[in-house]
Amino acid sequence: MDPVSQGVVGAAFAQAAAKRTTLATVAWYGALGGMAPDLDVLFQSPTDPILFLEFHRQFTHSLVFIPIGALLVFAVLRSIANRVRMLQGLSAGQAYLACLMGYATHGLLDACTSYGTQLLWPFSNARIAWDTMSIVDPLFTVPLVVLVVAASRSKRVWLSWLACAWMLSFFAFGWLQQERALQAASQVAQIRGHEPLRLSVKPSFANLLVWKAIYEFDGYYYVDAVRVGTRAHWYPGARVRKLDLARDFPGLGPATRQAQDIERFRWFSDDYLSVMEESPRIVDMRYSLVPNEIDPMWGIDIDATDPDSHVAWWSSRELTEIKQGAFFGMVLGLGGVPLIESEVSR
Repeated sequence: MDPVSQGVVGAAFAQAAAKRTTLATVAWYGALGGMAPDLDVLFQSPTDPILFLEFHRQFTHSLVFIPIGALLVFAVLRSIANRVRMLQGLSAGQAYLACLMGYATHGLLDACTSYGTQLLWPFSNARIAWDTMSIVDPLFTVPLVVLVVAASRSKRVWLSWLACAWMLSFFAFGWLQQERALQAASQVAQIRGHEPLRLSVKPSFANLLVWKAIYEFDGYYYVDAVRVGTRAHWYPGARVRKLDLARDFPGLGPATRQAQDIERFRWFSDDYLSVMEESPRIVDMRYSLVPNEIDPMWGIDIDATDPDSHVAWWSSRELTEIKQGAFFGMVLGLGGVPLIESEVSR
């Protein structure tokens, strides 16, 4: 999730266990504890462009690291508390508890998105992604900001509890919408006469109405958008061939550095990989700014003439006016192919 969401969620949970007179101060400790795990973005290498993929959302986001991470945040904040007024007024126990509750929310909140979070590190390097929330969603975040600030100023703990209730309700709605989107995407595959090898749906940017649907069938990925409002609608997309290393890059032996980097990227992207046409670029199919388009947001560039060098990292988040119009049209429910509700809910 974005830093504002991480901070306000940490603040709300820290406030929920605090005394009325300390709500404002506790919110700062909880917010900073909630944002701290993302400092792992500092783990980068000038010679290995994709090293950050292995460290972001790794040990700092792990469940077993929560007490340690909270202790580190607590130590830093207590060391500067004498010089920062908003951090004063808490006992050591109260301050650590606030940091702990804030830090504990971070990995779990990230796991609700589709990026992948190593909650079980070091016992497993599995990237857990529940795919129930967008990385940015103002409808989730703005009410939390209002409630946390109101609780801090009015010293009413029940407002913090209300913030937590809003979060849990939003999470539950995300699970419900994901299930509806999965059923709609399954119906799309049936319409085409396909039995997917695997199928997943992911929320599009800043909403829980329009979902990106991806499924694998007969060596291809099929990408569509489904909108699950009062009725379900399908926005047909396109298909692209799944990456086959031996076919697409026959000169890269498994022992070459570029082939090894491709496997690292495969792990990061849950094997949702394809090759862009007329380009030695491997892309992550899970993301696009318009959910029914094959317009990846990042990938790696391959140089088959230098197989023992690292791959190059590439990213783009360009959103043209045409793409904006297409996306907002889906959010508003314009166009699309209606799906039979009885079939979707079966």
